[in-house]
Amino acid sequence: MRAIGMLVAAMFLAGAAMAQPQAQPEKLFSSAADVQALIAKAKSDRKEGQPMVAERILHLAPYNANLEYRAGIAPASIHEKEAEVFYVIDGAATMVTGGKLTEEKRTNPENLSGTGIEGGESRNVAKGDFIIVPENTAHWFSKIDGVLVLMTLHVPRPVAH
Repeated sequence: MRAIGMLVAAMFLAGAAMAQPQAQPEKLFSSAADVQALIAKAKSDRKEGQPMVAERILHLAPYNANLEYRAGIAPASIHEKEAEVFYVIDGAATMVTGGKLTEEKRTNPENLSGTGIEGGESRNVAKGDFIIVPENTAHWFSKIDGVLVLMTLHVPRPVAH
C-alpha cells in the first residue's frame, strides 16, 4: 500500500513539474541564414487557410523577437500593456493603425482582437520598413500582397495609474 502511495505522489509531482512553464533559454543572436531557415520552416509548417505562423528569432526575457510569416489576413489586435515594433523582412501589405476594432473580443487579460478596424490610418508597408504601434492602439494588416514576413517585438510599457 505504501508503494502505491509513493507512486501516486511521484506521479502527482511529475505532473505538477510538467505543468510549470519552462524557462526559455536566452537566444541573443540569429544570423541571416538562421532567419531564412525560420522562414522556410514557417512556410512548411503553415496549414491550408492558416493566416500566420510565428517562429522565435531571439529571446531575452521579457522580450521575444518573433518572425511572423503571414500568407492571409489575421484578426486585428490591441495590446493594452505593450507597444509592438514591426520590421518588414519581405513582402508588402496594407497596415491599418488606430480606429476601433470591429466585433471586438477579449483574447486574454491584456489583449483584444477583432475582425477588422473601423477608421484608423491605412499605409502601404514593404520590405525594409519599420513600424511602431503604441499600446492600446488597434492595428491590422488589411491586405497582404502574396506573403508578408515580419520581425515583431512586443515592448512592455509602464501603465499609468
